[in-house]
Amino acid sequence: MTQRAPAMFISHGSPMFAVEPGQAGALLTGFGEQFSDVVSVLVISPHWMTRGLELMSAAQPETLHDFGGFPRELYQLQFDAPGSYEIVAQVKAVLENQDIAVGLNAQRGRDHGAWVPMLHLLPDTDRPVFQLSLDMTMDAEALIQLGKALLPLREQGIAVIASGGLTHNLYEICAPGSPPAEYVQRFQGWVREQVASRNLSALALPQRYSDDFQRAHPTAEHYLPLLIAMGASDAKDQLSVLEGEILHGVLSMVSYGWT
Repeated sequence: MTQRAPAMFISHGSPMFAVEPGQAGALLTGFGEQFSDVVSVLVISPHWMTRGLELMSAAQPETLHDFGGFPRELYQLQFDAPGSYEIVAQVKAVLENQDIAVGLNAQRGRDHGAWVPMLHLLPDTDRPVFQLSLDMTMDAEALIQLGKALLPLREQGIAVIASGGLTHNLYEICAPGSPPAEYVQRFQGWVREQVASRNLSALALPQRYSDDFQRAHPTAEHYLPLLIAMGASDAKDQLSVLEGEILHGVLSMVSYGWT
């Protein structure tokens, strides 16, 4: 019997996370031990947003350097894990059997929301790693239901990783080493309480239940993957909190894993 593969929500921070792993990177590397029996990894990232769901189906997805103004060394990094058309077809069938339409995209490469954290989590690149787009037409409840539709994949050895950011206010970025903003600490604590108690109704409406949400997320795309991860996990899972640091005063690097 295949062991249930992990589900995760990963705060991927800035592209510099690739070369400055810090505490969060070390925690991801440690959690990577949970992936020993994983067959493949499906990643959802806010850096691939579409109208309607799309699955990456390239045999060897390109490493996208979808950012600008960073050190040259970042643009030389490659993440060479293969794709797998067979596993993509398997995922497509699971979704369509639950009346969720999804198209295939053979041209799309892996964006930094996928490959940067994977450098630390699963650097051996011997297993297929591919992406499902973030459908910008889905509301919070639909994203939770999408996660629930992906949950059966975990029983087939396919890990589900939702990559985003627990906080993501780029307008308030501070110098490296700046102290954490109080609203970031409050929101981080609020999310942890809701995740631990599996309070999906509050997580689906953070603007109603948290006074800090709008400031923590001027736009919601980096928060929304958390809803998919919550749907792709359940009460049978053991929750792990990966207590990453708060970078530049406002970027929480906290991640969650379910095994």
